[in-house]
Amino acid sequence: MAEVNDEITYVVVVNGEEQYSIWVSGRELPDGWRQVGVTGTKQECLSHIEEVWTDMRPLSLRRSMAQSR
Repeated sequence: MAEVNDEITYVVVVNGEEQYSIWVSGRELPDGWRQVGVTGTKQECLSHIEEVWTDMRPLSLRRSMAQSR
């Protein structure tokens, strides 16, 4: 299904747990989220996330697991 409004520009954002999402460009980010510098269409942003977010576990879990080894 095609996007209803593909003219919207999005930014890729990440939180302190290194979890990624997209956000409409120009809107104030929620607390705890920051932009990573990638801007584009919804599909471009989602493609970038698919490329870079290879470990879906939150950062705190990855650190905990690494310490218990």
